[in-house]
Amino acid sequence: MVSLDRFETFKAVVDAGSLTAAAQRLGQSKAVVSFNLKRLEQELGVTLLVRNTRSLALTEAGERFHQHCVAMLATAEQAIEEARSEQLQLRGTLRLTTTPEYAAAKLVPLLEGFRALHPQLRLHLSTTPAHADLIPERFDLAIRLGRMADSELRATLLDEHALCAVAAPSVLAGLPDEAARDDPDWVRTLPRLGYPRLADLPLIAPDGSDQMFASNPADAVVTVDNASTLRAFALAGAGATVLPQWLIAEDLASGRLLPILRGHRFPRQGVYAVFPNTAHPSRRVQLLLAHLHVNGQCPLASCR
Repeated sequence: MVSLDRFETFKAVVDAGSLTAAAQRLGQSKAVVSFNLKRLEQELGVTLLVRNTRSLALTEAGERFHQHCVAMLATAEQAIEEARSEQLQLRGTLRLTTTPEYAAAKLVPLLEGFRALHPQLRLHLSTTPAHADLIPERFDLAIRLGRMADSELRATLLDEHALCAVAAPSVLAGLPDEAARDDPDWVRTLPRLGYPRLADLPLIAPDGSDQMFASNPADAVVTVDNASTLRAFALAGAGATVLPQWLIAEDLASGRLLPILRGHRFPRQGVYAVFPNTAHPSRRVQLLLAHLHVNGQCPLASCR
């Protein structure tokens, strides 16, 4: 009978893209990984991978076997976790990824509450503005904000949040009157800050009509790749921009940033839990999703 350990070795090699990277992930030597891969092919009687000094490529049989490996290993993990579930204590490591801003402002307190319920569970949280590739990088779950792009991953909506058009008081110093900061034509004359993640946002007027409010305009005085830096430039008076309300709530309350276009609104943005599309998500993921659904809802003040 073929050992499940060799299934795991084969899956790790395919996911990592090389024997060396797979050995690092598995905590084994490259020689052990190579030996187990060869033994697996011998036991199956087929060639799974075509390899040379520079690359690996799945054979047709290897592609089919990899799909079965993913399903079988997920089923095995589910069976083990269910067998242990009577103790109601999660073990092992739960690997997550999200943006630095959302982690600090929202996710960390929720994760700490979850960890308190399962003290034998270890958490690994990676924060980056870029979307991690969940399967090759072996993440169990990602928390992503904004609009979901088509993918083979599964996603569940956890929450929604508002976006606010804002500027520092110094940027608004030359406005002719108070009403001007809510006039789209006047706002277009302000220096603008660009953020590609919120590009081409529809701006919905009080009468329900909409027009585009590009958050990544071609003439932006500054363009950045993360919300924290965008907020810092806005606070420094570099220009007007759009930011998540949860990130700038204290800035709005203190007057460090002022809302503009107060009679208009942007579509609310989703907060999604994203995870690999397996038949049975792990018990760790299932319980964390339940925890986030129950505790993750937060009242969002208006930015008008």
